[in-house]
Amino acid sequence: MTLKFLHWLGIIACFSLVISCFLPWAYYADSHILNEADRTFTGFYSYQNNYGKPGKMLVLTATISLILILLPKIWAKRTNLFVCALGVGYAIKSYILFVSCYNAYCPEKRIGIYLMLVATILMLICSAFPRLTLKTFKKTDQD
Repeated sequence: MTLKFLHWLGIIACFSLVISCFLPWAYYADSHILNEADRTFTGFYSYQNNYGKPGKMLVLTATISLILILLPKIWAKRTNLFVCALGVGYAIKSYILFVSCYNAYCPEKRIGIYLMLVATILMLICSAFPRLTLKTFKKTDQD
């Protein structure tokens, strides 16, 4: 019962990760950024692309993980664990990059950055406990 629940939680976490990349991650009250709309950073936007576009990597990670969650093969479950571990590492790196202070400006954290971090951690937990039924073979007298 628990593994079935974790299976669906992993699928929901994949979709949540994709959605979080489009939500606001941080707000920078930097006076050097003239346009007010440019001060809100997302997974796909940072002012003058200073922080890159981590949303591309995270969406790719979520897509690969979703495919591997749905495949009922043992190699897919093991690969999913590796992909999710890379995703958590990249999410932690992105979190530190986006919320760190610079030049006496500390950004205001928004909901997207928290959702991104929680979704990647949930994906890793769900990939550690996959729902997979293995075939058992009966031992015969000739073996």
